[in-house]
Amino acid sequence: MPTRESEAFLAKKPTVPATFDGVDYNDTPRLKAAQDAVIKEQWVKSMMARLVRDELAKCYNREGVNHLEKCGKLRERYFQALKESRVRGYLFEQQNYIPGQEDPKGQDQVSAGLKQPEGQIATIPAEVAKRRGDDRL
Repeated sequence: MPTRESEAFLAKKPTVPATFDGVDYNDTPRLKAAQDAVIKEQWVKSMMARLVRDELAKCYNREGVNHLEKCGKLRERYFQALKESRVRGYLFEQQNYIPGQEDPKGQDQVSAGLKQPEGQIATIPAEVAKRRGDDRL
């Protein structure tokens, strides 16, 4: 049975989702709340990866030579958690958010404008290259 959340915990719990969707950048308190929510979500994923790693270490020590067979599910879960566990901060998501664009999973795509179709090379427009004094195109 899950433990009930205390009033102190609920007071500190973020009230905004961990995304910059619908955040007015001129409204500083809401912007800071979104930034905090993004950071907290990343820390939760990092701590979950740490817990899975500790369980994997216990399983490895407990099972000994049979750890490859007995701890396989924990190992795979740890590898999945490692992909998401890095605390990256909020600046990339905040500066590269393009509202309304969604990735195939149905979530807003943060870096949608940065991805190139496969087989194409990203090029700098000629007018930008001229302003920078760059003759390479």
